[in-house]
Amino acid sequence: MEHNSEIRRLSELMPASARMMVKIISKPEQIKVIDVLFPLPGNRERLIYINFDLWCKLTKPQRDILFLRIVSWLLEVKWFKPDISQGIILAGLLVGLVEFRQGDVVGTIAALALSGMGIVRIWRMNNSQELEINADNDALNIAQRRGYSPTAAAENLLNSIETVAKIEGRSHLSFNELVRCQNLRVLSGLSGVGIPKI
Repeated sequence: MEHNSEIRRLSELMPASARMMVKIISKPEQIKVIDVLFPLPGNRERLIYINFDLWCKLTKPQRDILFLRIVSWLLEVKWFKPDISQGIILAGLLVGLVEFRQGDVVGTIAALALSGMGIVRIWRMNNSQELEINADNDALNIAQRRGYSPTAAAENLLNSIETVAKIEGRSHLSFNELVRCQNLRVLSGLSGVGIPKI
């Protein structure tokens, strides 16, 4: 597989909204087939690292849907969106500043702890099963716009999760991967047992 042509193909596959921020980088030394760093606040560039020697062991449809899923996950992670967590952080910082100016150490610590709770809440939302399932669903929707049927897209994503685990030498899937696989089995018509509402 020629790396540059595959990078160009994948760049054209991703949605236009991701092309400015998502960059694909060949990383032959990594153990994982495809990997990303968790996007931190303020960092607009999202990097996807691919070991193309392992990547070529997946079928083209599996590669397509898996790649779209990674891109969708990167787009789902949001640090700055107006919600209660942002309000908690802002309120904690403002109160902390006032308490600091007044010389109240305990008040400053309490206000900063409040901000910390808001940050932890955002971190948990960005690492939740709900976000994982949403990223899968977004990828399947994009795949349908790229010519895949809903069931074929779900089957290929399901197969890619299981195949990647084998390629990477993992004997079992993580809990989140198991939940995602069950959801994908339902979407592809392979199972009638869905996952509980998150």
